[in-house]
Amino acid sequence: MVNITIDGKQMTVEEGKTILEVAKANGIYIPTLCYHPKLRPIGSCRLCLVAIEGREKPVTACNTPVAEGMVVRTSTPEILEMRKGIINMILSMHPEDCLTCEKAGNCELQECAYNLGVKKGTLPLEAQELPVLKENPFIVRDYNKCIACGRCIRACKEVQCQRVLDLVGKGSEARAGATVGDQEITLEEAGCVFCGNCVQVCPVGALLEKDSLGKGRQWEAKKVRTVCTFCGVGCNLEVNVKDDHIVRVRGYENPLVNDGWLCVKGRFGNDFVESPERIKRPLIRVGEKGEGKFKEVSWEEALDYTAKRLQEVKDKYGKQSIAAFSSARCTNEENYLMQKFMRAVIGNNNIDHCART
Repeated sequence: MVNITIDGKQMTVEEGKTILEVAKANGIYIPTLCYHPKLRPIGSCRLCLVAIEGREKPVTACNTPVAEGMVVRTSTPEILEMRKGIINMILSMHPEDCLTCEKAGNCELQECAYNLGVKKGTLPLEAQELPVLKENPFIVRDYNKCIACGRCIRACKEVQCQRVLDLVGKGSEARAGATVGDQEITLEEAGCVFCGNCVQVCPVGALLEKDSLGKGRQWEAKKVRTVCTFCGVGCNLEVNVKDDHIVRVRGYENPLVNDGWLCVKGRFGNDFVESPERIKRPLIRVGEKGEGKFKEVSWEEALDYTAKRLQEVKDKYGKQSIAAFSSARCTNEENYLMQKFMRAVIGNNNIDHCART
């Protein structure tokens, strides 16, 4: 443990923590854009600059560890002017479409500008008109809004281990993209697995889920915590729901399971929920197998029919002739009953599950 002082507040903190981590834990606001708590801090945005007594130049709080006797000032007039200058520069090259931007109300650049009192960019910088890429079915990339914070690049490298993205271009054209040599390529060509973790860490509207566009602001959605049904890992999900429709899916930050990260199925594979092909009532086949003719019946009739047919098969061919395949979209209790039914009623162990790993 070490003793430090931040903005006149003395505290004893764990050695190895950064100034930013300690400040956040103690309710002291330091703005950031490139920083994300689950990614390696690089200090590239420079918004988290702080002054340390005895040092000539400010340091980035996100990657500067605390030390015994350290005295930190987070909001000196000089530091505030530096931060305002950084936000001013970013806004001078940023599209002024906050009223219609999908990220409005949940944009970290917007939040930093608000907290620092910077209303607009005033520098005579000419922003280049960059493409908005929609070539894949999952992610929209608006390069005009990219602030080159590098979060998506680090998520791709450190979390997903794909290394699809890198920083390309210079100056106002700097952005996160996929390239081969000097040639920019599509995400598919670069080997993207479309996990969408880059979208989740993007602080602005540069990366968005294509299917959620125009379906509602993020603050309008009800947040429903649930569990992914695609495999046996059991990733925690936070489903954004508006008017009883799924708007988007984000990873819920449960460190015991997926820690907020998702795969392509967990994040984007939710169209089955409202699929017109979903079966809503029990069906019994009429006519010959393969003709595709079914009729709706009650649950009582369906269960009676199933029990009768299973008994007929068991009596004619023996108990080993029957097997069951259960579903991850059932509850744990339902899946337990399925295996119990097979072992205790049918009398064999011919039970499998689509979510086994």
